[in-house]
Amino acid sequence: MSRFLACPKRAIHNWQLAKPIVLRYNLLMKRITPSEYQAMAELRYSIRLFLREGDAAARSAGLEPQQYLLLLAIRGMPDGAAAKIQSLADSLLIRHHSAVELVDRLEKHGYVRRAKGKEDRREVLVSLLPKGQRVLERVVQQRISELRAGGRQLIRVIDAVLSNGKR
Repeated sequence: MSRFLACPKRAIHNWQLAKPIVLRYNLLMKRITPSEYQAMAELRYSIRLFLREGDAAARSAGLEPQQYLLLLAIRGMPDGAAAKIQSLADSLLIRHHSAVELVDRLEKHGYVRRAKGKEDRREVLVSLLPKGQRVLERVVQQRISELRAGGRQLIRVIDAVLSNGKR
């Protein structure tokens, strides 16, 4: 049995102490408006559509979507940063062993090459081969064209969310 039920006076006293805190919290916590729900739903849809189209672009170039993303992660590494297996796994939000499997498949198709680190021989560095660079460039060119054609819609949807759902 709850100690509050055993002593109703104490429960009322505790509620009176907590009431101002609850009221302040409720005032600070803005209610989500129907337009905000609509904006979030539209944003989710737009992002999913963009990702689905990216997957289709990758497949039309002969790549699995994750393979395309790995090639993009390698090419998109900041200047001076090495494309280590763990950094690629982190970039794709996958586990180390999954990144190793992706590199294995891409290496088998002649898209990437792996090499041991010069200073730390335990490190595995991955680099694009010309074939990988060409296929990646083809997909990225298509994706950029699609973004330039329809990206304003995505910006509008993001803006709707950021402006509290008011359009």
